Amino acid sequence: MLHKSEYFEALENNPKDPSHWHTLYLDKSIPFSPDAKAAFLYDSGRKSRQFLLPFVRVFSRLFIILMQIFKAISPNLINAPKMLHRSLYFGMKYMVTPEANFLILRHFYLGSEILKFIKDNVRGSEEIPMNPLKPISVGEVRNNLFLDHDLNLYNFIINLNKAIADKGLKIKKVNKPDFSALTIGEIPFEDFRDRWSNFIDLSTAIEIFTPVYQFFLTDNDFWRASNSLQLDEVIGIYATTIMDCPEKLIGLNNKHPMIPLPTYGAAFRLTLHGLSTEILHALLVGAKKQMVNVPEAL
Repeated sequence: MLHKSEYFEALENNPKDPSHWHTLYLDKSIPFSPDAKAAFLYDSGRKSRQFLLPFVRVFSRLFIILMQIFKAISPNLINAPKMLHRSLYFGMKYMVTPEANFLILRHFYLGSEILKFIKDNVRGSEEIPMNPLKPISVGEVRNNLFLDHDLNLYNFIINLNKAIADKGLKIKKVNKPDFSALTIGEIPFEDFRDRWSNFIDLSTAIEIFTPVYQFFLTDNDFWRASNSLQLDEVIGIYATTIMDCPEKLIGLNNKHPMIPLPTYGAAFRLTLHGLSTEILHALLVGAKKQMVNVPEAL
C-alpha cells in the first residue's frame, strides 16, 4: 500500500529552498485525504511531469484537433470500447506510476460513494438504479471502467431529476446525513506494479490517454465524456446542499456545464475532475468522522 505521506512528514524545510510540494502537503486549507494528497504531490514532482508533459501536451492537443476533423467526416467509423480499455489497462499496468494508478482507481471508488451518499440523503429516491464501480486492481479497467464511469454520472443525474419531477422529491439540507456510503480509512487496493518502466506521472498519462480515448470511441461518445467533466458543479451543489455548506464549492474548478469547452483541453479538466472528487469526498468523510468521533489521523 502507498504511504507517501510518510515521505512528506519526514521532510525538513530548508528556508532558503522550500519545496513547493512539501508546502502544499502541509497546507490544510482544502479538505483532502492525506494519503491521496501525498500520492498526488509526490507524483507531480516526478521528472516526467516537468520535462515530458509540456511536449506530450502539445502533440496530444494537436492529435485531438486533427482527429476532430476526421470524426466530423466519419463520426461512427471507429467504435471499439473494448480495445480502448485494453489499451488503457496496458498503459496503466506497465507505464504509469503506482501513485497515478492509486489515484485513478480511487477516483472511480470515491465517485461511486459520492453518488450513493446523495441518493441516500434524498428521501424517496430508493428506487433510483445504481451501478457502483469499486475497482481494487488495475486489471478491472478492462471491464469498460472509464466508459461506465461517464455513463453512471449522466444516468444518475437524469434518474434523480426525473424522480424529483415525478414524485416531488427535493434535495435539501439534512440535519443528520446518512454517511454509510463513505469509506473511512484505506481502500484495499491490490499492490501496483512498480518497475523501471512505470515512470509516467498522472498528468502526463492523462494527456496520452485522452487522444487514445477519442480515437477508439465515436465522436458522440468522446464529446459526451468531455462534457461530463463539467458536471462536477452539479454533483457538488447536490452534496453541499445536503450538508448546508455551499461555500465549500470554492475547491471546485470544473464549472458551467451549460457552456461546453473545447475537447482539446479535456485532459487538463480531467485532472481537475479528479481533484474535485477527492476534495468533495474528503469534505464528506470529515463530517462523518466528526459525527462518529473518529480521530483525524484515520
